[in-house]
Amino acid sequence: MPEAEERALVVAEARRWIGTPYHSCADIRGAGVDCGMLLVRVFVDTGLTPPFDPRPYPPDWHLHRSEERYLGFVRDHCKEVEVPGPGDIIVFRYGRCYAHGGIVTCGDPLTFVHAYSPARAVIEDRLSQNPQLDQARRQHRFFSHWAQEREVSA
Repeated sequence: MPEAEERALVVAEARRWIGTPYHSCADIRGAGVDCGMLLVRVFVDTGLTPPFDPRPYPPDWHLHRSEERYLGFVRDHCKEVEVPGPGDIIVFRYGRCYAHGGIVTCGDPLTFVHAYSPARAVIEDRLSQNPQLDQARRQHRFFSHWAQEREVSA
């Protein structure tokens, strides 16, 4: 399948999760999911990533540890990019490490689907309209499944 179609498939699958309640460590569309398991489910369920499960993890691990656990599983399956495209991943530093993420749906303005505990659900958010995530002090990075694919085939 061409990359553009795969990206569209990822965005469509992410949007199917909108409205699912936020629930730590869950991964059932319509019943509950957290931000990490949303990424796993979307990429595994679209067939772009082999099945894997980063659980168990305590819901507040990022507040008490410096281990880049979340960033680790993203890096295992994606490569960092400077400019995101639809279907790429945005990750945010939360607490002591990177511990929140979502799937980019549009690059300009930057919008993304994420399981967001303050919203208590999966939502599609515009970064510039979310003051908690858009603060200058909050660091974010972008990762792409397709950049990893290009690197492997080169």
